[in-house]
Amino acid sequence: MQIYLPIAEMSVNVFLILGLGGVVGLLSGIFGVGGGFLMTPILIFIGVPSPVAVATEANQIVASSVSGVLAHWSRGNVDFKMGAVLLLGGLAGSSFGVWLFSVLRDVGQIDLVIRLSYVIFLGIIGGLMFVESLRALTRRRNPAAARRKLHKHTWVHGLPLKMRFRKSKLYISALLPFGVGALVGILAAIMGVGGGFIMVPAMIYLLGMPTFVVVGTSLFQIIFVTANVTFLQAYANQTVDVVLALLLLTGGVIGAQIGARLSGKLRGEQLRILLALIVLAVCTKLGIDLALVPEDIYSMGYSE
Repeated sequence: MQIYLPIAEMSVNVFLILGLGGVVGLLSGIFGVGGGFLMTPILIFIGVPSPVAVATEANQIVASSVSGVLAHWSRGNVDFKMGAVLLLGGLAGSSFGVWLFSVLRDVGQIDLVIRLSYVIFLGIIGGLMFVESLRALTRRRNPAAARRKLHKHTWVHGLPLKMRFRKSKLYISALLPFGVGALVGILAAIMGVGGGFIMVPAMIYLLGMPTFVVVGTSLFQIIFVTANVTFLQAYANQTVDVVLALLLLTGGVIGAQIGARLSGKLRGEQLRILLALIVLAVCTKLGIDLALVPEDIYSMGYSE
């Protein structure tokens, strides 16, 4: 069953888009990520213009993240105070990111920047998570192995404006989560991601948050940052395809509920190594596409 996407100016299979939305929602519930790191490249792979894929996927992440947060909130796994600080940084970063997106599109470099950003960030984050997960699994199998702390106290822990986050059992500078939130906000605007693939490792290894509150808190922040990106992209760039977004939303909400239930059945190390493998697979595909010589020297890009 085909349906026409007015902004993307192409026809797609309804059931394919619903299925993709469901998979992304599943990842959102399991890992605490918005899933845009996977969905945006897939939309590009099936022919959706990069600017439309980025802006529309940000809208889909909102719904899947809301669904995931509700499931984790019912289990008491959300640190709202930490989420609020992350959110302030995210709103500032995403607003700047949308402006930068417009500038890059006007000079004709947005498609290249989007693809390169995915290859760089997914490669770094996926590699780091994979190595750390393997070490964690090794420690579990060999209890005599030396244990390493999840995070070390460095100069960043001496920054001012310290706050106490009781749910996360932390007393750290608010500048740390604000900075993490700002970086994720910029990525949300440029790459069409919730930023969970950076947010989750940063919350665990940099901020030192307990794993059980990381997923729900990450999703809480993602909701509002991606909502801000969606609004600004629609207003400034007119690149949000409502029809595509509704199809992705439908599948995403259902998948997130299933994912939240599955997350409690897997160990933290298993979750992280599985996410790392998915991230590296997407990175590899994008890298190969960038390296290959295109079939057509000239191609039609997205324009208003």
